[in-house]
Amino acid sequence: MPTEYVRFENAQGIELAGKLEIPSTLPRTWAVYAHCFTCSKDSLAAVRVSRGLAERGIGVLRFDFTGIGESGGEFEKSHFSANVADILSACGWMASRDRAPALLIGHSLGGAAVLAAAGEIDSVRAAVTIAAPSEPAHIRHHFSEQVDEIRRDGAARVQIGPSQLCITRDFLTDIEAAKLDDKVRTLRCALLVMHAPGDPVVEIHHARHLFQIARHPKSFVSLDDMDHLLTDATDADYVAGVIDAWSARYVSGHM
Repeated sequence: MPTEYVRFENAQGIELAGKLEIPSTLPRTWAVYAHCFTCSKDSLAAVRVSRGLAERGIGVLRFDFTGIGESGGEFEKSHFSANVADILSACGWMASRDRAPALLIGHSLGGAAVLAAAGEIDSVRAAVTIAAPSEPAHIRHHFSEQVDEIRRDGAARVQIGPSQLCITRDFLTDIEAAKLDDKVRTLRCALLVMHAPGDPVVEIHHARHLFQIARHPKSFVSLDDMDHLLTDATDADYVAGVIDAWSARYVSGHM
């Protein structure tokens, strides 16, 4: 099962890096995978879920958002709206190569970005969120002690897991202004919400809210005791299997 390294430009002309997981047989359909906040296309979840789908016949593009991983640009000049725009650019690039995605998958904040982008992409028939917040501003909890400093000084260095990042006032303003409810209520594609009830990073009430306001067709799958980052290989393979089985009803035949 080959992995193809690719590069493409976003709307600002910044070069983004991605990897295409290509099935060994003719792909049934194509998908785009959006990684979690401060993660990358090479996070354990991104790699394992994407390859798990490719093994099942779904081709997947996983890519780095602007300023992350191997993509160009600066993280401190990026924000949630830029992530959404990057997804649109990725899907446009795929479409230009006759691989228009019928399926979008987003993990954590990447899931919120997928919800914001899905309605803008004509080829998309199904969207999947994995441990996604119902409002982008939820990620303020990662740097709650520095919020006042960011508002006052315009930026602050914050430690999020192993990464130290510059969070700007523009970034904070953008996530606080981004609202998903109307986007979710008017989705024109099927929605699968996947979430662990005990997730301490993004609590289960976010999944409940997304599921309640979305219109049919919609589904919810409990991820039981899985951790937020899907670090267990067996868990990631389970997620890939569920996405494959669920999405077949909506994306089969859409190439």
